[in-house]
Amino acid sequence: MRIGELAALVGVTPRAVRHYHRMGLLPEPERRANGYREYGIRDAVLLARIRRLAELGLGLDEVGDVLADDAGRELVEVLEELDEDLGRQERVIRERRARLAELLAEAREGRLAAEGPVSPELAGLLADLGDLGELAASPVAVKDRELLTLLDTIVAPEERARLMDLMRGSAPHAPELYARLDALAELSPEDPAVAETAAALAAVLPDEVGVEVPDNGLADVFFEGLAPAQTAAVHQALRIVAERAR
Repeated sequence: MRIGELAALVGVTPRAVRHYHRMGLLPEPERRANGYREYGIRDAVLLARIRRLAELGLGLDEVGDVLADDAGRELVEVLEELDEDLGRQERVIRERRARLAELLAEAREGRLAAEGPVSPELAGLLADLGDLGELAASPVAVKDRELLTLLDTIVAPEERARLMDLMRGSAPHAPELYARLDALAELSPEDPAVAETAAALAAVLPDEVGVEVPDNGLADVFFEGLAPAQTAAVHQALRIVAERAR
């Protein structure tokens, strides 16, 4: 094979092949009498290996370290590993396309959440919480949806499903609770309405959330923008639930 044929077979450019030669990743074959380099199956396998490793996010120096570890391995072993890499990519693509199909269906039916695309678990919870248009006048409701969208992104899938399922039990009470919390915006933390709101919130929260919000970056995001009385009400509600769960 000539360099152009090799590059086309593996799905890279001749320029990339020459760059891999300069980096020492792909040995450069000797020129034949006709002045052309001839590449074989092992060159193609190695070039495919380099491409796969680069697509996985490794830098070229890291690729070189991996290839050094491959030295002495049988060709069949490298081929089998390449096949496994392709299988993993195929599974990821299938999963992404399946999720995309769900999102397309929701979008065509007008059911795609405004915060989307989001996980199916969060999409179900947001639907239970109510129409965003009706809740847009509530600053607490808008903030709550933003926070849920953030959690949907950063929480592990299995924990996300558990968390969203817990929250769905409180969803029917959300409009009332949003209204109560909005009403605290201009009040002091000592106002009697704070304790009343905390009690109402605690009454619908599951025992599993009865913990103090940790003092970390996520807690800052959670309470950012809340008025002092609103923050006090949430803290009181969490303490009530924690005591109830003991």
